[in-house]
Amino acid sequence: MPERRGEYTVSLSNRPTVLSYAAVGGKKEGQGPLGKQFDAIFEDTHLGEKTWEKAESALQKESLTRALDKAGLSPSQLQYLFAGDLLNQNIASTFGLREMNVPLIGQFGACSTMGQTMAMAAIFVDSGAADLCGAVTSSHFCTAERQFRYPLEYGGQRPPTSQWTATASGAVVVGRAARGVRVSDVCIGRVQDMGVTDMNNMGSAMAPAAADTLAHFFADTETKPNDYDMIATGDLGLVGARLCRELMEQKGYTLGDNYTDCGLLLFDRDTQDVHAGGSGCGCSASVLCAHLLPMLQRGELRNLLFCPTGALMSPTSSQQGESIPGICHALLLESCP
Repeated sequence: MPERRGEYTVSLSNRPTVLSYAAVGGKKEGQGPLGKQFDAIFEDTHLGEKTWEKAESALQKESLTRALDKAGLSPSQLQYLFAGDLLNQNIASTFGLREMNVPLIGQFGACSTMGQTMAMAAIFVDSGAADLCGAVTSSHFCTAERQFRYPLEYGGQRPPTSQWTATASGAVVVGRAARGVRVSDVCIGRVQDMGVTDMNNMGSAMAPAAADTLAHFFADTETKPNDYDMIATGDLGLVGARLCRELMEQKGYTLGDNYTDCGLLLFDRDTQDVHAGGSGCGCSASVLCAHLLPMLQRGELRNLLFCPTGALMSPTSSQQGESIPGICHALLLESCP
């Protein structure tokens, strides 16, 4: 059963394990440094659909289908499915996964959604509420731009602090196994709001939440940053990752060379014109499923502190001049050969 560990962290004792995973992406993601590690890259970012939104739904269905196929499972064997995206009312998830006919619990954590869905899947399995759960999320550059910023035809200028929303989806299947990548601890974050209102500066809006969750996790577990082979936030990008380091120093923790950010891993900032890096639900989800989980599975990492971050805004709140609250959830993933 899950057990409280400290103030905000839950320790999972019954070995909830990542049984399989998959990542799919668009053309730009395929051109990045992780492109060859994706399960599938789609040159047509419409995926043969009539709208960008339908294309994003297709991304989710594709990533989950591939994750299930890898494990030799069918959708009917999942007890619960946790899914979310950036679109209003989670339409990429509900429309994309409705044909799966699996009990669905929709999740919204903005770009932290992969951490949230995976945490819930692991807790359900650990508690005995389910034997098998799926966790999936996605984003699409064109759907996010249309909803949160400007139509693509507008051709607006992007400032240096802006990030490029990933056209990608990641999915994991969580169950129990003697070996594999185990979800050992989950730390649910608190909403942090430092008054940032610029939707083109998400890294600054989310960095305080990342620092808050990391500090609480280290305090709860009585560990320090260098106890982990890798700490990966996501997706703070260049600006947010630098700010996260500074905020952690103020809290008495130094993030060393083992710290990185999914927004800095997905794209090549020097050649791909993504400014401060990658963002979107699909950024940390695809980096996790294409790059980080395989490293754990191969034993190249013994443990990973995966800490996806989200900007909890909506088009309505932004249009009303509200600030951008941030959230971050931390999952300790361990290689169990």
